[in-house]
Amino acid sequence: MRKIRLLLLPALLFGVVIAAAAKPPVLWTPPPGFWSTPTVPGYGRIHYMPKDAYQPDPSQTYKIVFALTKAGAKPDDVSPSLDHIARTVNLYVAAGVPLSHLKFVGIAYGAATPLALDNAHYRAEFGVDNPNLKLVQLLRKDGVDIAVCAQAVAEHDFKYAWVSPHVTLALSGLTTVTVLEHQGYALMPL
Repeated sequence: MRKIRLLLLPALLFGVVIAAAAKPPVLWTPPPGFWSTPTVPGYGRIHYMPKDAYQPDPSQTYKIVFALTKAGAKPDDVSPSLDHIARTVNLYVAAGVPLSHLKFVGIAYGAATPLALDNAHYRAEFGVDNPNLKLVQLLRKDGVDIAVCAQAVAEHDFKYAWVSPHVTLALSGLTTVTVLEHQGYALMPL
């Protein structure tokens, strides 16, 4: 009996290794056009569901401060925090809320701080162009204020002059969030 177990052990281990190395099956592939970026082209993809619950009211004004804390996985990746703002804009506009009813501010600090650098200084720091600048400009065009914490800029040993002219230099992330919350903004941590 022991010999049989010893003979079956390699076969069992081989099966486990093969199963672990196999890719999981693709369960579903969305059809063409399933994802869209209706307002911020190329960013913040959504699949709008017009009959689902908790639809924004187009007659209301929405005030949100986004705490941007994540950098891209690699220096040439867009910050996922910044992309989430684009997704939020796309969702609200797809639901019929006019851009003029969106009062959005994104404040970058911590790991997200470098997204605020101008291209020359981002390239000097990371060896690639700043992938966030195009999205920052698109969001600004849609009325979203993207700011950076001056304390975080200093903590990263960046000079204030290196901050992109499309980014607002704020006293701090802490004061930006609390001041805006006192003005009725909802906090969305990203």
